[in-house]
Amino acid sequence: MQPIAIIPARLQSTRLPRKLLRTIDGKSLLEYVWRRVKQAKSIGRVIVACDHEELKRCVEFFGGEAILTSVHHESGTERIAEVAEQLACDIVVNVQGDEPLIHPETVDQVVRGLELDESCAMATACVVKSDPEGYRNPNVVKVTKDKRGRALYFSRSPIPCDRNGTAQNYLKHLGIYAYRRGFLLQFPALAPSALERREKLEQLRALENGYQIKVIETIHDSIGVDTEEDFELVNSVILRS
Repeated sequence: MQPIAIIPARLQSTRLPRKLLRTIDGKSLLEYVWRRVKQAKSIGRVIVACDHEELKRCVEFFGGEAILTSVHHESGTERIAEVAEQLACDIVVNVQGDEPLIHPETVDQVVRGLELDESCAMATACVVKSDPEGYRNPNVVKVTKDKRGRALYFSRSPIPCDRNGTAQNYLKHLGIYAYRRGFLLQFPALAPSALERREKLEQLRALENGYQIKVIETIHDSIGVDTEEDFELVNSVILRS
């Protein structure tokens, strides 16, 4: 049974309201994400989980499948868990609705990574970066992992700390997850954790509750749209391609 991808979509995001409906070259950010995920070979079905009728209409206009969800979810994972309850599959993929440059191959790599490591409840992706600006930017989430490729911690702070000032690289986290369906359905019952609330990173809820997260390195960078500057950068990348 092929994995199903669910794109969580919230209309009034905190830092950049209505960003998913903003357009570049006639297409919304949400449509760009949907089109990228549709190209992934591992995915059998793509659904957009919407918290507002306006988003649902947008998705249906460009030919996508949309399901209206509760407006009371605290995270995107909780939103896709509501939809996953209605589905028959073993793996559910969550691609953030503000990742219009996510590469289809990255989606396939994350799915494969979870399939190959049965001890992990979920998997995600990272890319090696070396820019000091991103390392210090709290909008760029960093991740550290162990020798088996499992997450040690995610943070908006510079991790690991470069105490000697000699480090060349860091691992930038990308906004994609694959979950085993059983774990995903349990996730909303886990209380939001202290670290999750402090960092505003929902994956920390899994780590704090003892679940393993596989971290897959990819060569394909992506840009999450959290600020006006992010949007302008994505706009320039798309218009150049």
